[in-house]
Amino acid sequence: MFEFDQYLGFLAFLTILTIGFWLMIFLLTFVIPYWVFGSAIERFKEIKEEKKAAREGLTLE
Repeated sequence: MFEFDQYLGFLAFLTILTIGFWLMIFLLTFVIPYWVFGSAIERFKEIKEEKKAAREGLTLE
């Protein structure tokens, strides 16, 4: 059915396809949500500090 070099090419194709599939699953379920929620939390902290600084600036004057 297959010659040996075709068999190795088919195995290489399946390996690359499988690695790409699991990498995409990993990125979509862990890395991207971690990045989005982490940046949102940091932004909320910055907004909170800006409001606190503005409030303290008004009370000190």
